[in-house]
Amino acid sequence: MRHIWLGILVCAMMLAACGDDDSDFATRPDGKESSSSVTPQSSSSVKSSSSAKSSSSAKPSSSSVTLATPCKTDSTDTCEYGELLDDRDGQTYKTVKIGNQWWMAENLNYAYLQPTDELDSSSFCYNDSSEYCSKYGRLYLWSAAMDSAGTWSSNGKGCGFESTCLPTYPVRGVCPEGWHLPDTTEWKTLFTAVGGYLKAGAVLKSRFGWKDLDGNSGNGTDDFGFSAFAAGCGGGLGELHYEYEGSLMYFCSSTVYVDDVAHKEPLKNDFAYTVALTRFKEALLDDMLRFDGFYVRCVKDTD
Repeated sequence: MRHIWLGILVCAMMLAACGDDDSDFATRPDGKESSSSVTPQSSSSVKSSSSAKSSSSAKPSSSSVTLATPCKTDSTDTCEYGELLDDRDGQTYKTVKIGNQWWMAENLNYAYLQPTDELDSSSFCYNDSSEYCSKYGRLYLWSAAMDSAGTWSSNGKGCGFESTCLPTYPVRGVCPEGWHLPDTTEWKTLFTAVGGYLKAGAVLKSRFGWKDLDGNSGNGTDDFGFSAFAAGCGGGLGELHYEYEGSLMYFCSSTVYVDDVAHKEPLKNDFAYTVALTRFKEALLDDMLRFDGFYVRCVKDTD
């Protein structure tokens, strides 16, 4: 959202390091109905935290998340916690229901390499270290997050860097069965449920690990147990580099960037929308290069 970032020069420079800093609250392309408009129903893949049992083949959860309890919501809304078992590799993830949406409360850590040798088709650990995957989950290039190879669904097939892409929503992408990669409409629904985008960053961020440029705390309050860590980002075409652990976090969306009059050259083949959390209180929708690496939070399918 350029009109916000122009007033925060230092933060804009940080965002530019892993991608473009021009951002806005984008709606999905016309004709695509929002899956977040339907109230989710219960699913066997989401289990009550009081009764959930791990499969004998389940691996430890992908990161150490401390859920804030109770949720700080008004009298008409409550949060629920559960667990999600990813049958593909046996990993379990904490989940949280905020408003009418079930979200993963941890970053996805599924090791996905698409059937191609191209850089634009992989997932990786921050600093190329498995320690960071255990701590933060995996970074995904947009093509991998969208499952451009069509391994599990055709809704995001062919979506990658420098490719014309018209996804069919919802896009399962790299998410476990019954879950999908959220679009910008669903991210905005989350922001609204936690009090609006101006405070969403503060209440969705974890209560530790966030610092500003002077080393002071930029921690959130984690009021809803979403527990977004300051996990940094990965960027670069041809050779990945890793930056800004402690002060920055990007989440993928399934929404393709749509050109606007502010750009002199078409960018629709190079950019997609992400959610940016920084040391500040806001949550932002940012248009980022598709060859950068971002984290994934999946949202549960609805009817």
